[in-house]
Amino acid sequence: MNTIQKNFLFAGAILLTAVVLQACTDSKGERKAIPNASEPVPVKVMSLEKSTNLTDIKASGQLTTDDETTLSFKSGGVIGAVLVKEGEAVKKGQLLATLDLTELNAQVAQARFSYEKAQRDLQRITNLYRDSVATLEQLQNVQTGLDIAKQQLEAVTFNRTFAEIHAPANGFVLRKFVNAGQVVSTGNPVLVTNGAAKGDWILKVGVSDKQWAEVKNGDKTTVQIDAFPEKTFKGTVLRRSETSDPQTGAFTLELKVENDGVKLAAGMFGSAVIHSGVSVTSWSVPYEAVLDANGNEGFVFVTDDSRTARKQPVTIASFDGRTIRISAGLENASALVIAGSAYLSDRSPIQILK
Repeated sequence: MNTIQKNFLFAGAILLTAVVLQACTDSKGERKAIPNASEPVPVKVMSLEKSTNLTDIKASGQLTTDDETTLSFKSGGVIGAVLVKEGEAVKKGQLLATLDLTELNAQVAQARFSYEKAQRDLQRITNLYRDSVATLEQLQNVQTGLDIAKQQLEAVTFNRTFAEIHAPANGFVLRKFVNAGQVVSTGNPVLVTNGAAKGDWILKVGVSDKQWAEVKNGDKTTVQIDAFPEKTFKGTVLRRSETSDPQTGAFTLELKVENDGVKLAAGMFGSAVIHSGVSVTSWSVPYEAVLDANGNEGFVFVTDDSRTARKQPVTIASFDGRTIRISAGLENASALVIAGSAYLSDRSPIQILK
């Protein structure tokens, strides 16, 4: 070892000694002993008692109505006029939009002319058949031609009738997709309306498959709408979807909301607590006691002998902002560490504070 290396090692030793001495000195410069890892950690504990509670399921979604309807024209064509705007109130039977009728009127006239000609042809062939000039086959063919012309006239007249869109019920226009002059195809959406005037509001929420299985139609719910934070609405589970959303994997619940005369609007965001009636046995613990929570998993420290802490994985059932309900993992524990857990490791000695 050369001189440079010896000097480097010597300097490192001096630096290490200084660090150790500083670690053993308090803020006043007095020597202080390094805490021993075997010393008990002061903790507070609580006794564990299992309780049975009804399951409450929390979910959120948007308001809609049961009769939300997408309106469109049966035939394609050029939009003649859209007579309403988004958010406008409408009455049942009110004219909302029309197609330009030039083409449809021409089709109706053409079909009528064909039908009138078929009538004249039938009359002429009938007279010839009576005079034994026309054959029975000719008479039958003309009769068939008249029937076809009649059906064609009825079809284009029917299409002409559905070149206008009328409000199916009292309500509101939610969305407008087109304006006058646009060309639309058969069935293209033109307007979306609902019957909100009746007050039949529904909150559609998404839940997991496990939560879906715990809910049944008729379960009571408590709903809060973000636009009215001080008010709580009552509701019931109206319907459950029989398949999951292919994009999110969630199941949809439709909750009927009693609006109590409050003016609501489609698309408002709301949250619901569904009282499923399914009982579950669990432990209620302070949220500070659960460490490294991830989804429905976490761990706590428990003690069986009041002298040693044991690290215990647990399953989280719910969290209400103050307490956490543990559904599994505490079956064989008698006391739970609720303060001082951050300084513990598995099998750490503890000192229980009063």
